[in-house]
Amino acid sequence: MNEIADAERNSASRKQSAALASIAASALLALAKLGVGLWSGSLALLSEAGHAGVDTGATILTYFAVREADKPADAEHHYGHGKYESLAALVETGLLFGLALVVVSEAVRRLQEPPHEIDVNAGWPAFAVLGVSILVDLVRSMQLSRVAREEGSDALAADALHFASDLISSVLVVIGLGAMRLGFQHGDAAAALGVALFIAVAGYRLGRRTIETLLDAAPSALIPPLRAVISEAPGVIALERLKLRQVGRQIVGEATISVSRSLSVDQAERISRGVDAAIKAYAPEAEITLIAAPRALDDETVIERTRLVAARRHLPVHHIVAQEIQGRLSISLDLEVDGGMSLRSAHNMASELEEAIRDEFGAEVEIETHIEPAAPLVMVGHDVDSETRETIETALERCAAERGVLRHVHDVRVRGVNGGLVVNYHCELDGLLSVEAAHEAVDVVERDLRQHFAQIIRIAGHCEPLGADETP
Repeated sequence: MNEIADAERNSASRKQSAALASIAASALLALAKLGVGLWSGSLALLSEAGHAGVDTGATILTYFAVREADKPADAEHHYGHGKYESLAALVETGLLFGLALVVVSEAVRRLQEPPHEIDVNAGWPAFAVLGVSILVDLVRSMQLSRVAREEGSDALAADALHFASDLISSVLVVIGLGAMRLGFQHGDAAAALGVALFIAVAGYRLGRRTIETLLDAAPSALIPPLRAVISEAPGVIALERLKLRQVGRQIVGEATISVSRSLSVDQAERISRGVDAAIKAYAPEAEITLIAAPRALDDETVIERTRLVAARRHLPVHHIVAQEIQGRLSISLDLEVDGGMSLRSAHNMASELEEAIRDEFGAEVEIETHIEPAAPLVMVGHDVDSETRETIETALERCAAERGVLRHVHDVRVRGVNGGLVVNYHCELDGLLSVEAAHEAVDVVERDLRQHFAQIIRIAGHCEPLGADETP
């Protein structure tokens, strides 16, 4: 988290430094062009001065917009303040169009004047100022474009466009003044028209981009790769929906992913965290809210689907048996309920579960529900005396030996609980036996043991392959 905060602070500082440097450059160029423009009487140069003046005001606006945009999200601005940059860029667009209209109207007026009435001094000071301006505009435009691209700043991108437009328009002014020195008296006004046209084109490009951001246009270049990143993340069945919009340098949005409905909440959360990490690795500026939608898979078994139906109602079920009887599905299960619950309430609960299972499989499914009291969540128990434990252990070893399948009975524990005894033990079997055969062999031995000790209410045998070492 500290690294992210440091990166955000560095980004903010970098953008603000770029904006401050732009203010200084714009102000100096505006003053120089204004002075030489008044001295020479050149409309093109005065237009350039006005353009630089607009740039100065716009850059000041950019500086404050960047400062506001870098403020963190708060109670009133849940997505942060990034739109301040877009608003600043929109204002700058308006200034560009306004300046272009003023220059066009004045240039048209001068073009209508007789050539001998045009008084423009195209001396070396004008060319010197324009040369310095072109050099500064080139450097600042390249620097601002790089910072704007790396930081995703609309306002700095607008500022970079201003300097680029200044550079081209300064070249046009040089051409116009050069034409006047060669005898073409309307060269200055023609150059001013060229400057106005370039300003208008730059304003249109900036305005279109800014309006798209303000209208929450999706960043089209980012959508296809992000779709691939999310769809290929482990655990994601499909990407159902992806919605993105840009807020300053940040991309925000939401994505709905399909995951197996058989997953636990923790498993679904782990998948979401993996998707989020994949998104951050590809696009660190993206803040995407993930919605995991449970979906049924084609390979879900009847038992899995039945468990899911019960789990959605927080009902514990076990011993689910699914049968196909002459093309008709039959399901039986044990439903655990509170032992103190009335039979009427328990029956209503079972009926609701059966109805939900029919909704899942169809009205023709046959369902039988066996209601039984749920065991206490935690039974209070104690180790029995050594004599009782040894007696039961000896009997267990004898039963196993008589059946001849279970070997090396060990780690026998006998606990007394309310209602009887609980026996836990480990044993070894042939590792090539099927699980079904091993389970049946254990059941047979446990049934034999119960015949000798009626007070045993629970036996749990842990099977290990012969020769396995399970020492932690």
